[in-house]
Amino acid sequence: MANDGVRRTFDIVETGHLSDLRNRLVIGWRSPRTWRLNGPTAADYPVVEIADAEPVPFPGFDRLALDYPRLQAVMREHRFVSWRTALGSVSGIYVITDTRDGRQYVGKAEGLENIRQRWSSYASNGHGGNVELRGLDPTSFRFSLLQVFDPTTPSPLIDAAESHFKHALATRSHGLNRN
Repeated sequence: MANDGVRRTFDIVETGHLSDLRNRLVIGWRSPRTWRLNGPTAADYPVVEIADAEPVPFPGFDRLALDYPRLQAVMREHRFVSWRTALGSVSGIYVITDTRDGRQYVGKAEGLENIRQRWSSYASNGHGGNVELRGLDPTSFRFSLLQVFDPTTPSPLIDAAESHFKHALATRSHGLNRN
């Protein structure tokens, strides 16, 4: 901010803060021909509502590739409710890729823990409790599903699929899996 005694100027910078509210503010606009208002006049225009966000259609399990900010949005914003429903209905094998260096982590969600629950923990802290992911910057992570299962699929089948993907992608020797 600058103030020369007559005029104050501000450097306005767009941030991601409150980005889930973008394009949703509904104001009671009095004159359709008025495109610019001074601050004191604009302050008298009432905020009518915060409109519902437009729902984002779920792309399907085989087309899912989320960067970390998008994963966080999927887990918290109303417009992604269908995504959370879909992810909450399956168990599965997923891969997290660190896009800075290409290393990957293969994980699973099974039994009482579905993909939504597992990915929610990643969205909240970036590492989901995985030792090799702690200390890495999650903003460079990309989350994808490799295989989905019905929640009633027996654990040995899911374990075998996880082991197969760890071997096929060499995530134990060249990636982020320790086991």
